[in-house]
Amino acid sequence: MRTVDPAKHEAKRRAILDAAAWCFSEKGFEKTTTAEICRAAGISTGSLFHYFPNKRAVFVGIFEQDGDETEAMIAAAFEIEDPWEAILWVLAHMSEQLLHPMAAKLVLEVAAQCARDPELAELVQGNDRALRDALVGLVTRAVEAGRIDPGLDAKTAASWLVALIDAPLSRVILEPDLDPAAELAVMRVLISRFLRPVLPISPPAGGRVSDTGEISPG
Repeated sequence: MRTVDPAKHEAKRRAILDAAAWCFSEKGFEKTTTAEICRAAGISTGSLFHYFPNKRAVFVGIFEQDGDETEAMIAAAFEIEDPWEAILWVLAHMSEQLLHPMAAKLVLEVAAQCARDPELAELVQGNDRALRDALVGLVTRAVEAGRIDPGLDAKTAASWLVALIDAPLSRVILEPDLDPAAELAVMRVLISRFLRPVLPISPPAGGRVSDTGEISPG
């Protein structure tokens, strides 16, 4: 019996999923055929069915792979000593992926399919929960380390951070010529202002600071 090299098997599987993701993003799940996936991946139909029983399994496999990658990313983030830098690293990593035009189209397609496929919806929601829970942990660590505003609720802050990650999707679709580096730079500023504690304003000699932050003569 011929033995299977696990590394080669996984590499081929990932190559098929990458090719299929491009196909699904271009034509959608319903209009994409297995023959088109095979052509994009450079394989025969028989080879495709060796790895996946049908087209739906390929589509689901893309988001199973996404979950595995999210899990690995989360593990790496918690290895970063400074929780504030860990938060920024996670947001940059996720945003760079979502700023890709193919990713934006694919997310729209999976949203449409989730409305029809409860199993797929649960998988995608599970990936989202894993990211959100990780950010709750990182925000909590950052608060405890005095790196961000201690008045923030960790769960609420994590939800808004996920929203910031998702925000570029619609912009990429409407504005395909966006500069990812420039977008990420602005996002970093917004996140910094959102999470960092507000420093007290020192009034000039003889002055005072009102409750609204205005400086008035003493």
